Amino acid sequence: MTTPLLERLKAQISVSGPITVAEYMAACLGDRAHGYYTTAEPFGVKGDFITAPEVSQMFGELIGAFLVTAFQDLGDPQSVGLVELGPGRGTLMADILRMARLRPALINAAELHLVETSPRLREVQKNTLKKAPLMPTFHDRLAGVPDGPVLIVANEFFDALPIHQFVKTQDGWHERVIGLDDAGELAFGVGTARLDEKDVPKTARNAAPGTILETQPAANAICEEIGARLSAHGGVALFIDYGYLRSAPGDTLQAVHGHAYDPVLARPGAADLTAHVNFEALAHAAKRAGAVAFAPLTQGDFLLKLGLLERAGVLGSGKSPAVQDDIRAAVERLAGPERMGELFKMFAISSHRTPISPFDRLWHPDQ
Repeated sequence: MTTPLLERLKAQISVSGPITVAEYMAACLGDRAHGYYTTAEPFGVKGDFITAPEVSQMFGELIGAFLVTAFQDLGDPQSVGLVELGPGRGTLMADILRMARLRPALINAAELHLVETSPRLREVQKNTLKKAPLMPTFHDRLAGVPDGPVLIVANEFFDALPIHQFVKTQDGWHERVIGLDDAGELAFGVGTARLDEKDVPKTARNAAPGTILETQPAANAICEEIGARLSAHGGVALFIDYGYLRSAPGDTLQAVHGHAYDPVLARPGAADLTAHVNFEALAHAAKRAGAVAFAPLTQGDFLLKLGLLERAGVLGSGKSPAVQDDIRAAVERLAGPERMGELFKMFAISSHRTPISPFDRLWHPDQ
């Protein structure tokens, strides 16, 4: 299958040479004319994947309960920014605000800020939130959000940020690039740029030739920016994503099209591209900026500790057997160990050291 972006990338590479994996991801997802998030409808049954907020309102409501607790732990400030990075269709925020209504002080204090670069998705989000108690202000970057205490949530945001890949060779780690093969098609190759040995994690120092190592400078920079904001003005940030807790080698770059895995180079701009998040690297970035990191929880543990089963019981009470079956299926999908429950992690950082339920301890990845 050809796509407009595929043809443009091939022409670009033929003239200027291979591009990095990060450059490829940035083009595939964010190109203004042909990028996936600027042109496609990725979410839901008719899209390419279903995120947790689309599974059930219970997910967003329990995130809302966490943010209400965080707001109280901040001392119920008179003003607070409620911020979501990459809000999708706005479903998560709509459910968060439904729960937040139970704490009028939060609604009265909050200003809603959505960090979204896609004009098309902004319109979708406006429509989803048209009956919400707060109307959003949109920003291209977090830097646009006014100073002051913030409650930040990001669901499946970091996994879509561009990564770099490096390949172990006989003379060190060289950047993995995308060029053209003999037939003029996109193909992976090895470039001349090298990764400094001091930046190679211990788990990869004895790796065999051909091993792939990923780095996430874009994600780390954003997390450090968030950490600096929390440290300076107070607040809490909650990140929900799939990934790993310790830095380690491995190729996690993947494409999804039509709810199925797709070759990464097959249809640029028409398939979603993601990579697993290195939570250890995020923790180090947050702590460099003066924020506090809490030990991550699996999504299943987080939701169950916040009352997923109890909320499901309330929603199902008095309903038909079919509705109750749907609710049970949603609980299993969100929290089951074979579904989203183990794959996804909940990671929180804060301006203060007091753990916020259900997080119960600080995280020191090096220890």
